[in-house]
Amino acid sequence: MDGVLVIDKPKDYTSFDVVAKVRKLTKEKKIGHTGTLDPLATGVLVLLLGNSAKSQIFMEEHKKEYVAELLLGAITDTQDITGNVIKEVKSNVSKEEFEDSIKDFIGDVYQIPPMYSAIKKNGKKLYELAREGKEVEREKRKIKIYNIDLLDYNREKQMATIKVLCSKGTYIRTLCEDIGNKLGCGGVMTQLRRTRTDGFSLKESITVQDLEKICNEGNIEEKLLKTEALFDNLESVNVTKPQAIRFTNGGGLMLSRVKKINNLKTCKALRIYYDNTFLGLGEIDNEKEEIRVLRIFNNRIN
Repeated sequence: MDGVLVIDKPKDYTSFDVVAKVRKLTKEKKIGHTGTLDPLATGVLVLLLGNSAKSQIFMEEHKKEYVAELLLGAITDTQDITGNVIKEVKSNVSKEEFEDSIKDFIGDVYQIPPMYSAIKKNGKKLYELAREGKEVEREKRKIKIYNIDLLDYNREKQMATIKVLCSKGTYIRTLCEDIGNKLGCGGVMTQLRRTRTDGFSLKESITVQDLEKICNEGNIEEKLLKTEALFDNLESVNVTKPQAIRFTNGGGLMLSRVKKINNLKTCKALRIYYDNTFLGLGEIDNEKEEIRVLRIFNNRIN
């Protein structure tokens, strides 16, 4: 069973819990994902089934979108509401002050990854060290915040709801704490929902409960997206049957013999099609003036 399944991850499930559940329902052993979500978080979790699991290394980076709720006036060891409270501060931040503060986080930003994360330090995951009561120095990481919108603000409760469009590697709970620290009172993330990632949104997602019903009815194929959906942002070329046979046997295709598309030589990667069938991914080699094989997904040429 090959394809892409977009799940709306429920709260209190780890990403591994979802993978295990889908593996049991679909009977597919090979399942990967394109990025984890914390147990507190809900929303878009992209699963790669079967041969699609080998696609991740060829995927280009997409923007990610989250809707988060944060509480001002508190700091926890996990940077979210599930952690132990380290400090509490009486805060009375106005909506205008909050709106002004978030503007400073738009653009290139450096974050210090949280101790409760899966990043490794000397071969050990940070959250494992944190659970042992250890804290180690972490290097700042450059991320990009494309936009932050304030969706709701409750001054009495000192609660804000924000929508964040950001790059891969962004920790939203760290952003929440950083916003609170800038306002002088600290902050913790209380809710998080990923609404878009890797070119997929909540519109394409299904719940675990719906998946269970679909699998019981034997209709899983209806919700399984084709592997090529992972590469919708890439340019594509259509080739002839002899070219298709050569490509699927690992041979390069001369650029001069491939039907031209706009800016062909500037493309990093391309989707290769024959007779409306997705064959795989190719990469431009300008020095050799050819398209070389990156990955073959279908070698059946009719």
